[in-house]
Amino acid sequence: MGRRLVVFLSVLAFLVVSFGLPPSVFAKKYKNYIIATATPGGTYYPVGVAIATLINVKLAKKGITATAITSAGSGENVQLLKNKEADFAILQGLFGSMAYNGKGLYRNKPQRFFYSVTALWPNVEHFSLLKKYVKTGNIMDLKGLHQRFSIGKRGSGTEGSGRTILGALGIDVGKDVYPVYLGYNPSIDAMINGRIAGANTPAGPPVAAITRLFAKMGSKKVAILNFTDEQLKKIDSTYDVWYRYIIKPGTYPGQKKPIYTIAQPNFLAVRKGVPQEDVYLIVKTIYENLPFLHNIHKATYYLGLDNAINGLPVPLAPGAAKYYKEKGVKIPAKLIAK
Repeated sequence: MGRRLVVFLSVLAFLVVSFGLPPSVFAKKYKNYIIATATPGGTYYPVGVAIATLINVKLAKKGITATAITSAGSGENVQLLKNKEADFAILQGLFGSMAYNGKGLYRNKPQRFFYSVTALWPNVEHFSLLKKYVKTGNIMDLKGLHQRFSIGKRGSGTEGSGRTILGALGIDVGKDVYPVYLGYNPSIDAMINGRIAGANTPAGPPVAAITRLFAKMGSKKVAILNFTDEQLKKIDSTYDVWYRYIIKPGTYPGQKKPIYTIAQPNFLAVRKGVPQEDVYLIVKTIYENLPFLHNIHKATYYLGLDNAINGLPVPLAPGAAKYYKEKGVKIPAKLIAK
């Protein structure tokens, strides 16, 4: 609670100075919502900051502000929501599905304390590997690699999705690759320094850490591995969240060919204790100010009412559903909260 109190006082002081709002205005109504993201270097954190900034600019006068915090990613974010240490969180579709339905890492322990708010952007799998270890350019180059490979921070969505993907293809984390548990930027530093052979850094292209990797090493020394349609089918057989994604040439420095990888949706979740009238206002604010978000991060270009509920693995918060219905979005029965 100490961290949240400090955040509260800091934001309150900022609002009083910047907006000329007396402290008495917030005595009863002030709410600062915590948005859990992931480690810097990926897409979760900058998008979380963009959403928090938008909320602060547009809703402060209504007594609603937000602060984006870093975390280990989806795994920790689920726990932060459960512990009420975060109010909103960005989650991988896989983790949301596993947690809500009690599968995988949450087997027989369904976590039903959160709703979905909106789909955000595709979480694109980037399995990068030093070229000296590349044989075919396919994900199966990790089979029998016997080298150190960063699988993501412990408990993160990166680790969870990486283990799920590799396991579905018969690649043993521990035997075929020796796991190292690093965030995005530390993973890239370790690859550049030759301390690890590769890393898993799923995020919305262009991923800042991957851009830095290619800019530093060049496309002749590093590659992002491809997936075949058959491999995608195997990976998607249990959770039904992944789909084909092609990274266009020129996305990264020196990238001349398309990369045939896979992706899953990222989405914004909210714990059930947050007032639904606030959820409604936040969703409304997001969709009425998309150019504001576009100016902060390219991943937000995916945001739009046409994509708002695509691939969501968890029922919608009633406040979000209310806004979508007003805008004519047809909501399937599986996404209607009971």
